[in-house]
Amino acid sequence: MDFFRFLIGVVVASVTCVADGPARAQGKTTSLLVAPEVQETGVVKFMLPRFTLKHGVRVTVVTEGDAAGSLIKDGEAAVFSRAGDNYGLTVHRVDDPHMATLAAWLTGDVGQRTVLSFKRDGQAVFEVPIVVVEDEIEAELDGDAARGAELALSACGRCHVVGDVNRMNGIGSTPSFAVLRSLDGWMERFWAFYALNPHPSFTIIPDVTEPFDETRPSPISPVTLTLEELENIVAYTATMAPANLGAPVVHQ
Repeated sequence: MDFFRFLIGVVVASVTCVADGPARAQGKTTSLLVAPEVQETGVVKFMLPRFTLKHGVRVTVVTEGDAAGSLIKDGEAAVFSRAGDNYGLTVHRVDDPHMATLAAWLTGDVGQRTVLSFKRDGQAVFEVPIVVVEDEIEAELDGDAARGAELALSACGRCHVVGDVNRMNGIGSTPSFAVLRSLDGWMERFWAFYALNPHPSFTIIPDVTEPFDETRPSPISPVTLTLEELENIVAYTATMAPANLGAPVVHQ
């Protein structure tokens, strides 16, 4: 009798473990547009179940229309190359925490190894991307980077991880300054941050932003910055090393 009770317990536990994977993904979803030529290789069906099993996030794949991110030719964060063309991930919804999880996985070591290990007829389909770096003229910033570090922590640190100083205090679904610094056009994003959601609902830039609607007050204690203080924050961010979200850069 004890043996049968033990056997039943093992069966129940096994069924629970099998069911738990899909259950974890319910409510944790994101969407990804994938280039048709990439879908045709079969790599999507190879890699996404591994991602879902690890992180419990279900990914809806489309070939057209709106999506939280796109895995396409010449995407922002290079992921792999095929037949001389680079394919990368472009994140469209930076406020989607599940897309952020997918982006970190896909452009990180585990995701890269998963994609590059995919084979068809015994042959590897994808290769490490080659990113050509062109010389750029860096914009001159007159801001005080040291003062900017203080302002970034006081004005932005309650949501964003600014650096080691508040590494454990940011909101998990909010990108860190290092991640934001790695994005193309990061400087323009910082200069215009007060116009990008969710910032307009609680940010005041004197002589720039409109006063809050009296019927819709700020949901949190407002953040008030002058344009000079914003320039200091941008100057500080320019000194940061971008987060490594993709394959190593190869200079040509």
